[in-house]
Amino acid sequence: MQRTLSLLHALCLGVGGLAGTAASAQERPFTPSLTCGAVQALVARQRRVVLATSPNAYEAVHLDSGDCRNEVTARPAFEPTLDNPYCFAGYRCVQRNNGENSTR
Repeated sequence: MQRTLSLLHALCLGVGGLAGTAASAQERPFTPSLTCGAVQALVARQRRVVLATSPNAYEAVHLDSGDCRNEVTARPAFEPTLDNPYCFAGYRCVQRNNGENSTR
């Protein structure tokens, strides 16, 4: 019985450790603290990355304009960075029928 409880306890700790890893993997790079070149390199390396542009705002940025398909189209994504307030980071996807107001 004690052995079963110890095994269960170890299993719970292991799952908790995995949840912590998943949460840290979801962190969004904060563009105002990075240089424009660093943001561009990050997008180039990951091809699609969710960038935080302020403490409460974020958006998905794609390396290629062709990554936006179906009812969405690509628009340039200019993000604020440490050295450039309008750094071209890649492309964001917006719905064609709603103009610039609806991003995906």
